[in-house]
Amino acid sequence: MSETETETVCRRMEVADLDLVLRNENLSYPHPWTRRVFKDCLRAGYECWVLDIGGDIAAHGIMSVAAGESHILTLCVHPAWRRRALGRQMLQHLLQCARQRGAEQCFLEVRPSNEAAQQLYYNAGFVVVGQRQHYYPTGGAQESREDALILSLDMRES
Repeated sequence: MSETETETVCRRMEVADLDLVLRNENLSYPHPWTRRVFKDCLRAGYECWVLDIGGDIAAHGIMSVAAGESHILTLCVHPAWRRRALGRQMLQHLLQCARQRGAEQCFLEVRPSNEAAQQLYYNAGFVVVGQRQHYYPTGGAQESREDALILSLDMRES
């Protein structure tokens, strides 16, 4: 069945979703999150969401919200579902949740090498506000790490 024939549902992530969420992580990242990290996020009450298309988890996103700030911790789209605006849909949903919970600012980190993700965030109004040195592990030498760009969105203006 094609995407046009199947409804896309944005819903809260459940423990039962973790096999498909982990599949997406493993296909997308050289250093994916573990099942334990996702369980901890669910247990902590973070905003944990999936885009479910006909029973397939096409995308997921997790965000913390506290003290007027939100932090997008991960946003992932399965490689087969990319370039269909699902990342933008998940991002907009997370930002809506943050606003509903009183956040005025949203932060996230992104790899400088991830140009597609950067474009998604810039198109949503995020701007670079800093850089974290040696933040992300790389697939190279053990000591090799990639910096992270710190992005911010002032949600009072958007």
